Amino acid sequence: MVVALDGTVLTVAQPTLRRDLHASLVQVQWTSTGYLVAVAGLLVFAGRLGDRYGHRRAFALGMLGFGAASAGIALAPDVGWVIGLRVVQGVFGALLQPATLGMLRAAYPPERLRMPIAVRTASIGVAAAAGPVVGGALATQFGWRAVFLLNIAPALLFGLLALTSRAHGMASAPTRPPLPLDVPGALLLAVALACLVHTLVTLPDMTWSAPVALFAGAAFVRHERRAAAPLLPPGVTGSRAVAAALGVLVLASAALNGALFACVYVLQDGLGLSPLSSALLSLPLAVLLVAAAPASAVLLRRAGARGTVAGATVVLAAGLLVLARASGTVAFCIGFALVGAGFGAVMVAATHVVVRQAPVESAGVAGGLQQTAMNVGPVLGVASATVLTALGTARTPLFVLAFAAAAALPVCRALPSRPRPAPSGPPAPPADSTAGGSDATHTDHGAERGPYRRSLRDHEV
Repeated sequence: MVVALDGTVLTVAQPTLRRDLHASLVQVQWTSTGYLVAVAGLLVFAGRLGDRYGHRRAFALGMLGFGAASAGIALAPDVGWVIGLRVVQGVFGALLQPATLGMLRAAYPPERLRMPIAVRTASIGVAAAAGPVVGGALATQFGWRAVFLLNIAPALLFGLLALTSRAHGMASAPTRPPLPLDVPGALLLAVALACLVHTLVTLPDMTWSAPVALFAGAAFVRHERRAAAPLLPPGVTGSRAVAAALGVLVLASAALNGALFACVYVLQDGLGLSPLSSALLSLPLAVLLVAAAPASAVLLRRAGARGTVAGATVVLAAGLLVLARASGTVAFCIGFALVGAGFGAVMVAATHVVVRQAPVESAGVAGGLQQTAMNVGPVLGVASATVLTALGTARTPLFVLAFAAAAALPVCRALPSRPRPAPSGPPAPPADSTAGGSDATHTDHGAERGPYRRSLRDHEV
């Protein structure tokens, strides 16, 4: 929630920062780009650090470091310091984001993960909706530095709570033998992802980062195939359901953020609305995103991940098409509401698949992959919208992104379906009467031991 609030308030405060520090447009853009490059490159490795040393420790360090970097930015004498400290802030942001999902996976049994993930999604939606309003008010009344001072108190509070609390069922560090870190794999993946994000941010221009991203990505795949203890364990990447969920998250987040970028120009340049009026017009998106989070937890139980994500994807694509053709207030409100409802449900359901399918000892890596998808997707969406707007009109990206969202429907076939009801009839005899019997089904054989340690199969939701 702190990270989501930080990103949205900074967007509103950037014009004030530029004037105050006499910075160029490129320098101001790097206050966001530097953060994105750092966080995207380190998320998966940060998740592995949480798996090895404990997710609460990783979360606490990330929170405290995030707050300290925020304080440094508020005192920065020039834009160079702001950019450098934003990169540092991205490093600590990468530590805390996978840890939240890792803590949920360790603290709750698989059948009770839906609602905690829904609450997490709703809190992110609230922060994203409040960010522009809070950031605009702070920047107007107190200047851009107040935007970063806003992070210090909650970061300090949550960091200290994570260090001092002892949550039931969640150890501060794993009790199993330490997991290898695979530093070479982590470095290759970090370079590949960081350069990929840099390439997307600088589109349509091609920079040195594009070939570096391809080379590092190929080297990473080759290394992972040969590594005895790879950074991305087969228990996570070998699941078709997890791969499909990550793909859907990239497409959905790209469609959402690209559409928001395009709508700014449609509403302000095309229709002549003020920034405040356009922000108020888009409020139904935030409201429905928050409302869709708990509703999708219910849908997951009744319809399964496949049906929930497929239906939500259709709603998201329909909302984008409405926005592409909208000309009045009512039509825009309906379009934004559909986009918010669709994306909120997709995010909860797909995240639930990624976290639940992952073994507990790799929960941090799974959380890192989910957060990577949620960071790469928006950058891809904004880059695509920028290129498409230059080639056509401000509404062109909305049509294209609607079809891109609909392209996720075939991917949904790999997601878990609704569990079949147990057949009626007399109860099955105990598996081992001499040992007192067991209520485990055949899918439990070879499963993880200990509380909440079972890694579910693709057919389970």
